[in-house]
Amino acid sequence: MVISKVMVIGSGVMGRGIARLLAGAGTDVILVDLSKDIIDESLRLISEEMDGEIEKWGMTASEKKATLARIKGTTGYDDAMKVDLVIECIPEELEPKRELFAKLDRITRPEIVLVCHTSTLSITEIAACTKRPDKVIGLHFLPPVTKIPLVELVRGFTTSEETIEQIREFATQHLGKTVVTVYEYPGYLTTRIIVPLLNEAMHVLMEGIASAEDIDNAIKLGYGFHIGPLALADLMGLDEVMRWMENLLSELSDHKYNPCPLLRKLVRAGHLGRKTGQGFFKYDADGNKIGEADLFHN
Repeated sequence: MVISKVMVIGSGVMGRGIARLLAGAGTDVILVDLSKDIIDESLRLISEEMDGEIEKWGMTASEKKATLARIKGTTGYDDAMKVDLVIECIPEELEPKRELFAKLDRITRPEIVLVCHTSTLSITEIAACTKRPDKVIGLHFLPPVTKIPLVELVRGFTTSEETIEQIREFATQHLGKTVVTVYEYPGYLTTRIIVPLLNEAMHVLMEGIASAEDIDNAIKLGYGFHIGPLALADLMGLDEVMRWMENLLSELSDHKYNPCPLLRKLVRAGHLGRKTGQGFFKYDADGNKIGEADLFHN
């Protein structure tokens, strides 16, 4: 099947990144979210991100114009019957995703694949609310989506080999990603391995062993990471990171996934990382790190 038009549902950090990736590869994108204001803000952020790339000679103004021209923002599902693929990117909560997939099953052509972008949830459980469980599959991109060359392809219990091969070919040949295929299990591969590292770094900070900057520098320089664990958590979104931990804790009952109290404090305060301007670090309007956040005296 030729995939020339894709519906991306959810225009947060990951939805924006996936929409830009698809559009940059020549695919028409229908980007769906709850309100026109949210859509407008998402398109503005995509435009600003590309302006940053232009300044660094990473792309041209004409490439930016062509990419944006392929993204149409909307608050409805009128185009659902016209798309060749749907990628869902709403927050990491099971019931809203199940409700959305049941709706997509009704309003899209029965032959198209429905993709769930998830880090920890069960593809099998989500697929069970559709009449095409063989055509439901998971993809897990890592941020920033346009730069990280990896994507996890997650096969549920009912996902067909045809669906797996179709999406693998799309991700490798059209999007230029390296695909690792994982069987459904809580946290899959990358999330399950990275979450304990993030959590432990937060505990080290909370216990006053080292500053946020020193923790990140130690891991970057000592182990060859290109970004430290605390800055990585800020990039991912602290609310999303906490959801991953809570999902893994619920599924696996292992204390190492119990969110650090400092993480809970920041999420409750609305300090969610780069997207809100403050998490473990502070950020300017362009998302550049400008210093450590004062986490213990505010």
